[in-house]
Amino acid sequence: MCIKALMSVTAVLCMLFSAAPAARAVRAGSIPTAETQPGVAALSELTASGFARIALRCIVREYPNKPSHVMNDSSEVMSPRELHPAFYGCFDWHSCVHGHWMLVRLLKLFPGLTEEEGIRSALDSNLSTENILAEVEYLAQPGRRSFERTYGWSWLLKLADELYGWDDPGARRWSSNLEPLTDAIVKRYLDFLPKQTYPIRRGVHANTAFGLAFALDYARAVGNKELETLIVERSLSYFGDDTGCPASWEPGGDDFLSPCLMEADLMRRVMPKVEFRKWFGRFLPSLGEGGPRSILEPAEVTDRSDPKIVHLDGLNLSRGWCMLGIASVLECSDPVRDILLESYEAHAESALAHVASGEYEGEHWLASFAVYMLSMDQEERLPVEAPR
Repeated sequence: MCIKALMSVTAVLCMLFSAAPAARAVRAGSIPTAETQPGVAALSELTASGFARIALRCIVREYPNKPSHVMNDSSEVMSPRELHPAFYGCFDWHSCVHGHWMLVRLLKLFPGLTEEEGIRSALDSNLSTENILAEVEYLAQPGRRSFERTYGWSWLLKLADELYGWDDPGARRWSSNLEPLTDAIVKRYLDFLPKQTYPIRRGVHANTAFGLAFALDYARAVGNKELETLIVERSLSYFGDDTGCPASWEPGGDDFLSPCLMEADLMRRVMPKVEFRKWFGRFLPSLGEGGPRSILEPAEVTDRSDPKIVHLDGLNLSRGWCMLGIASVLECSDPVRDILLESYEAHAESALAHVASGEYEGEHWLASFAVYMLSMDQEERLPVEAPR
């Protein structure tokens, strides 16, 4: 990372990861709000505890629940916990999976976290061998080929990635238990991607770029060359010739992913840096002039009790992590770097104040997005960059 860029990122991370006065003003374990912490919040042990408590309540909360369940006959009219003994909470399967990812991530970042015993107990209970095998069996039933494709798939691999190689007795156990489900999801990627002729570009669950980005991180982390090669080939096929992404059309009314930025965040993983910079200049050519504002200014959220409108809080968080990732591979002299980092700060400040809104429509999933964004640079763990 160049000196100028390092200074810009350091200025952001000083606010995110230091015990600044604003962070110390937050009572122990609480989540920042617009009143308690108006700036970008720190991912400190205090905020980590608050995020962890949200997830611990969520992953064991069975109702309300929105199952994505194809019933083959009347015998499959079952409760969420009967269908998914590992991932029955947090309103839906994929949110429960990334709630588990977040708990693992926080344990790794903050050894001795106040909630550690509760986290380990919950992970032992939910990620048991028996529960994971039941999840695998569910996937094998008729009518389930498209279950959670590819959003839930990618978060499951992100959970497996987070556990992989962690020298911790619990992590080794959870990773081993999860392996049959991880293998099943990998196989689904290998089976599905050669058949997917066209990418899905919408800013919601089926977004192809998001599904490929996390899966690529996993493949590289564990050394799965077959999966990595396929994802790189598919990414270049889907997106390699794209130019002039219509960023002025964003955001969509229920987006939680930016179609333009998410695609770029994938391609900076796939392409060598020099090649990516050229591609990105053609893809979003107006960013150097500070436009379009619709993609650089945080989305407005008018009703956090509405399960679709509150998606826009997640959009602000996911835009933030995309901006950090893209900025990390741009040249020092590129004015887009500073534009992206400034926009990141605005998006982070806008969204973090509302992660704990008191409305379950957002609380069941937003903390995971916040932790992923805030911890990207922690311990130099930016998602895997493309080769130079």
